[in-house]
Amino acid sequence: MFSGLALAPLVLIFLVAAGAVWVAGIQLSSSTDALDSRLGLGEALGGAILLAVATNLPEIAITASAALAHNLGIAIGNILGGIAIQTVVLVVLDVAMGPKSALTTRAASLVLLLEGLLVIVVLAISVMGAQLPSSNPFGRLEPAALLIALFWLAGLWLINRARRGLPWHDSSGTAPGGQEKPFGHSKAAVGEKMSLARAATVFGLAAAVTLAAGIVLERTGERIASHMGLSGVVFGATILAAATALPEVSTGIASVKLSDYQLAVSDIFGGNAFLPVLFLLASVLSGAAVLPQAQPTDIYLTALGIVLTAVYLWGLVVRPQRQFLRMGMDSLTVLVLYAAGIVGLIAVTNH
Repeated sequence: MFSGLALAPLVLIFLVAAGAVWVAGIQLSSSTDALDSRLGLGEALGGAILLAVATNLPEIAITASAALAHNLGIAIGNILGGIAIQTVVLVVLDVAMGPKSALTTRAASLVLLLEGLLVIVVLAISVMGAQLPSSNPFGRLEPAALLIALFWLAGLWLINRARRGLPWHDSSGTAPGGQEKPFGHSKAAVGEKMSLARAATVFGLAAAVTLAAGIVLERTGERIASHMGLSGVVFGATILAAATALPEVSTGIASVKLSDYQLAVSDIFGGNAFLPVLFLLASVLSGAAVLPQAQPTDIYLTALGIVLTAVYLWGLVVRPQRQFLRMGMDSLTVLVLYAAGIVGLIAVTNH
């Protein structure tokens, strides 16, 4: 569709599609919160699955489009690169809080630690799956991708149980001096402003726009990468992943402004834990084992995602008080590590 276009119109179409993802993503988030509130899904595993799928529709669209076109480099780079750059979104949210305190100082919670650990677990399984033979003994169901999905579901179930109470002095697992209002209070406020019928309509329209824009991002992104001489992995891990992370930036800032710091961090960790599940979708649609096709750059991105997540887990435990450039020391460390990581990614690509 876009093969005959020059670089300038491709970039313009890419930016328009990114804007559509931004606007539709915001509407998708608010309508999902309303559906969650109106249907009482908050305490159910199905509610957590709905939220994970809804907030990652751009990545789902890009992965599906790339898998059907057998352009697995873009799909893998978007999934693994998306985890790294969505973790960097927490840096943006930390800056948005201002000089009053660091994000992890106010959001510290044992439940968030569990969510971060789930991200690390599914990424570790991804690395293991990349070392397996490329044959698919279960047809279109890749064993490692299936295991990731099962671990993700089990992790969601355990985290939902943890939200109902933990055997600690404070059963909620929230650190003293942290967030004053309960987790997710901003979602309830959004849900009260939208009727069920309107929420369902907005959700359907926003999902359709997001899916269509995601496909355009993948197709134009492939051509832009070719024009610029970038590999699919580098482009998917940087520019494409940044475009699909725009809704998380907007909704995260909204949560921070409403003092729902735990929800802001939870949305990022939750989305990151879900992204590797898309390897199962890519495997089913492409008919090939995706993870064994991972390149050294993909493993590198996986390790970068683990390192960045571990830094924020440290921040949630230590709760750094000092700030530099309106950032906590953990956010500053993540920003520096991500910049160094992208330089290293380019070096690995050119090796």
